[in-house]
Amino acid sequence: MNILILGGGGVVGQKLAASLARIATLRGQRIAHLTLADIKDPAPVDAPFAVATTVCDIADPASVALAITPQTDVIYLLAAIVSSHAEEDFDTGMKINLFGTYNVLERCRQLGTQPVVVFTSSIAIYGGEAADPLGDHSYPNPQTSYGGQKAIGEILINDYTRKGFIDGRAFRLPTISVRPGLPNRAASGFMSSIFREPLNGQRAICPVDADFLHYYLSPRKCVENLIKGANLLADDLGQNRVMQMPGRTWSIGQMIDAMTEVAGPAPAELIDWTPQPDVQRIVSGWRWDIHAGKATRLGLTADDSFQDNIRHYLADDKP
Repeated sequence: MNILILGGGGVVGQKLAASLARIATLRGQRIAHLTLADIKDPAPVDAPFAVATTVCDIADPASVALAITPQTDVIYLLAAIVSSHAEEDFDTGMKINLFGTYNVLERCRQLGTQPVVVFTSSIAIYGGEAADPLGDHSYPNPQTSYGGQKAIGEILINDYTRKGFIDGRAFRLPTISVRPGLPNRAASGFMSSIFREPLNGQRAICPVDADFLHYYLSPRKCVENLIKGANLLADDLGQNRVMQMPGRTWSIGQMIDAMTEVAGPAPAELIDWTPQPDVQRIVSGWRWDIHAGKATRLGLTADDSFQDNIRHYLADDKP
């Protein structure tokens, strides 16, 4: 079993690689080789099998051709630029999020080896006039360029699977919190920073009100579900390979209360409530009444509580 993680230098890619190294199997086979690829050379992981790292720009078909070989059995397509970046720089968002996805799928078609492709989409595909509750069969109506690019990626995954070019599956990720590391350009970034920074004794800004509702999943559960998603059989997935990954809906206030329950009152005192109109404009179009019926039936799961999200960060990622 040979696995390629495109976006292997990111938070989810690195955690996915570490989990695969621990279990050492996927789809009922021993992992023989894992390649981590990203726009900058990713950090390697220790594993009981061969691990390689490489630079890959998915916007460049030649670069993609070097990363995806006839021996590649499973591809995790995690590489993308995030929401605010794609909104500010339309050309780059299209080049990476849309045409980068197309380049990966075209390489698979050219090889004719029908690899498993696990594509990470986003709840940003929901919005506009689509009626609540939202889920697997809601029509995409994104209100950002990022959401539009991900929605097109979902259609491509289904069509390339229908044609027999890949064995695809696409998961609409909830917002992942608490993410470790430095802030990124995602509009949802504050949904991690208002916990991560205070838990590390630093101040953080919350640009929305305490009653702001959103749909969340921890990094640990996200990786667990991505592995389960790769293991799913084609017959169980059916004709529609796109599904919502399970998550939970909480308000900002509920999440801060959860942090206080786990870590005491001091972290919450480091949060500054400062409205940011640019962020509010993007996130106001996001939806939270979301259900993941198909993925839940197939064995994917959400966190039981946001207290668990906080505990996971303290156990896995706190410096």
